[in-house]
Amino acid sequence: MTALSPPSKWLWAAEFPRGLFGLAEFAASQTRLRAAPRGDGRPVMILPGLMTTDRSNTFLRQYLTRLGYRVEGWGLGRNIGARVVGGDAERLMARIREVHERTGEPVTLIGVSLGGIMARIAAHRLPGVVREVITVSAPYAGSPRATNVWRSFEFFTGEKIDDAKVQGQAALAAMPLPVPETAIWSRSDGLVNGTICRASGARAIEVRSSHVGVQWRRDVMLAIAGVLGER
Repeated sequence: MTALSPPSKWLWAAEFPRGLFGLAEFAASQTRLRAAPRGDGRPVMILPGLMTTDRSNTFLRQYLTRLGYRVEGWGLGRNIGARVVGGDAERLMARIREVHERTGEPVTLIGVSLGGIMARIAAHRLPGVVREVITVSAPYAGSPRATNVWRSFEFFTGEKIDDAKVQGQAALAAMPLPVPETAIWSRSDGLVNGTICRASGARAIEVRSSHVGVQWRRDVMLAIAGVLGER
């Protein structure tokens, strides 16, 4: 993994104001958002970031549903890592399998931040069940110390980033996926170094966004709709 610095304190301090700006931008962009490619009814599951729930992805879930996808939250409550998904992410794997069995189709996973890391791990562990992975500001391709939130991760999840098991999961997430993968990332992210949110040689789409509220930014929603509309 690359050794990089976390974002500056200035970018960090601007996170919440920029997130609120994203809400205003979203509200003003409905005509442009409606012009995105229509969906084909495939199942899509959206995984939330650290310390957030499915409610944080409400706008994205509603948007993709309107486009014509069968969209679900992960249904596991607040994302506090292994405390909610299980030590080997067994609860998350069971949830993805349940959607696959109920719909009869492989599931597209969209993961925001920590949810993106989990989505990548699931794609490795569930061949044939996961169709595609789209990560949004998910720092899977570098050291967690290149973020301003690694201490928060340790506090809320009870896991230590230097533990062998955590490092093993991180290494698995960083490996190329056996399914199509797209990373959406921002160079101006104030919580994680954007360059560790995409891997060399893999498809990446750069946007300009804060980390807070990245999932309701217009350009992120359009990028996701565009990727889904290609396949």
